Amino acid sequence: MLVEVGVEYVVIGHSERRQYFGETDETVNKRTAAALAAGLKPIVCVGELKWERECNITEEVIARQIKLDLWNVSAEDVKKVVIAYEPVWAIGTGLTATPDQAQEVCAFIRAQLAKLYDQATADAVTIQYGGSMNAKNAAELLAKPDIDGGLIGGASLKAEDFNVIVQAAVNG
Repeated sequence: MLVEVGVEYVVIGHSERRQYFGETDETVNKRTAAALAAGLKPIVCVGELKWERECNITEEVIARQIKLDLWNVSAEDVKKVVIAYEPVWAIGTGLTATPDQAQEVCAFIRAQLAKLYDQATADAVTIQYGGSMNAKNAAELLAKPDIDGGLIGGASLKAEDFNVIVQAAVNG
């Protein structure tokens, strides 16, 4: 039905769905496969909790999510997937990963994709940052080499601020 009304992208595995609706890596994987089979482009969200970051296991958490969420997804299909890194600790909290922290994790995501597939496939995947990107930090975040775009939440509700983010994306 979504394809019939012109929808191209679907967000899967958003932290709020994981937290409030019990979405798991298994359900994210199944929904990703279903979206691809239906001709939709999944935006698969991954990210660590504050406690996981404090315990210095961000990479382990992200690697696990990438492996499970994309299990059995072909290299050709993964090129249609967008990965959105959304550190859960930075969503709606006023906290934001520094541009260097966001770049570090997005580069790690690309490296994991290269391990699972190959470098050309990893380079073809769009990786977005989704942890409270806003008009003030968008240009610096989008200037990073492994941040291909933003998954914008609350900042998209203010046209003037959203326009600043769009311009940063165009220029970055």
